[in-house]
Amino acid sequence: MLQEDEGYYFGLGAFETIAVEQGKPVFLEAHYARLQRALEFFHLSVEFEEIQKNVQRALAEKQMQTGRKVLKVAVSQKNITVSTRENKYQEKDYAEGFSASYAKVKRNETSPFTYHKTFNYGDCILEKRRAMADGIQEPVFLNTRGEIAEGATSNVFFVKDVQIVAPPLSCGMLPGIMRQYLYENYEIQEQIILPEQVAEFQEMFLTNSLLGIMPVRQLEGFVFPGMEVGHMLMEEYRRRYCN
Repeated sequence: MLQEDEGYYFGLGAFETIAVEQGKPVFLEAHYARLQRALEFFHLSVEFEEIQKNVQRALAEKQMQTGRKVLKVAVSQKNITVSTRENKYQEKDYAEGFSASYAKVKRNETSPFTYHKTFNYGDCILEKRRAMADGIQEPVFLNTRGEIAEGATSNVFFVKDVQIVAPPLSCGMLPGIMRQYLYENYEIQEQIILPEQVAEFQEMFLTNSLLGIMPVRQLEGFVFPGMEVGHMLMEEYRRRYCN
């Protein structure tokens, strides 16, 4: 039973959503490290070993041993919850690519909450629901300066002449685990990107732990010429971590 604390009342808590492929959690240590940083940010004195024990119990469940699953860990001062479910993304999503649009609200690049995965997730959830009601899979936030920052549940990347391009962290975004994977394995060029510059790019793709790497076919009214690099990166990731 959940206990009342500042996580319940004020959103002072953090969570991680982890892909589990054929019984194996992907980038578990990286998720732990990010969760630890968020708990330190909130000054929460939580026994991290207790979190790990709860995670291992969930991973040991029979239904987690096969297929594509999701493990979610949420932590506040008095609560540790771990839940599991199926990973809902299908092959047709990757083949067709996502449709994206700009969010109606701005991402606040000056807020420290932007850079941690916290219970303060209302903007993301509401914008995601609004977009999905319009047939859009992912809204993209601009920051207060009008620069492209991140998706509601993803980091954003573009491709120009085979070069992978990404907004810098200073634009205001959660430093994603899959974003980190790409930075560690590929050459990424950082660039501030304005909406009027999107047509300069041949591709766009999104990353998060559950999507992996998802090509984007369209952002607002602009249809990208291709999705080849996004598909190639996804296949390379799958060969490394999803078999």
